[in-house]
Amino acid sequence: MGAPPHLTAEQRAMALAKAAQSRKRRAEVKNKVKSGEFSIDTVLEIAANEDSVGKMRVRELLEALSGVGKVRATTLMERLNISPTRRIQGLGRHQLKQLRHEFMKSTHAVAPGKLLVLSGPGGVGKSTVASTLRTSGDFWVSISATTRAPRSNEHDGVDYFFITDEEFSRRIKDDEFLEWAAFAGSRYGTPRSAVEEALLKGRNVLLEIEIAGAKQVKAHLAQSLLVFLEPPTWEELVSRLEGRGTDGPERRAERLALAQEELAAASFFDIVIVNDQVERVVEQLIGLIS
Repeated sequence: MGAPPHLTAEQRAMALAKAAQSRKRRAEVKNKVKSGEFSIDTVLEIAANEDSVGKMRVRELLEALSGVGKVRATTLMERLNISPTRRIQGLGRHQLKQLRHEFMKSTHAVAPGKLLVLSGPGGVGKSTVASTLRTSGDFWVSISATTRAPRSNEHDGVDYFFITDEEFSRRIKDDEFLEWAAFAGSRYGTPRSAVEEALLKGRNVLLEIEIAGAKQVKAHLAQSLLVFLEPPTWEELVSRLEGRGTDGPERRAERLALAQEELAAASFFDIVIVNDQVERVVEQLIGLIS
């Protein structure tokens, strides 16, 4: 270790004044956290732009939160693999994400919204249910990104965000998806930031995704509610799949085989709803957030 820098009396006085100002700012932020004026999400946002707040120890921030205290703060930091001496500005992206999920509150302390994940076998009618809910106003319906080409009746930014394979890979690398999965030669993913922002603002969110993606969401957000949409009968599902004009005979056979596997995954979900009437399914889903 080299010798400390030689400071003049004026420089020492300026350094001491700056340190005192930083301590005062951190104390001010902690007081606003204790009063409920600032949420943890707000503090993390401030810390990204203010060095004095960024130097606050994570433990101090957690202990300032209502209902946390020293014991829970220590336990939480151990569970998230955060060092007892770690400062906010030293947190990794994954740790910041986990802290935000742990304390899902917006700047104005709005109660976080509920996340419903709708899934089920291909051809069961997930898209129809999601489209109906989109117009109901009760849910914010996430729009997935996909690498497949749009069908004749689909529109970019409405049904899906249609992107290239290269762009999809970039987003995976940059951790921009809440979940993603490969299906029928294409990839599908849910943009993470849009979902988290909606939840933090108190919006109830509906994700319409494939089964593999639903399991990823549950792993990331344990509070999510997984809903499995089931056909009234196997025969009706077969009829729907075979009636699709966009698939050839070989593709329809593949879809039927996959549907059998997907139906077996119903036991993993929190709730199973039979899609015998779209209006009734929509009422049940709205009832889950009431």
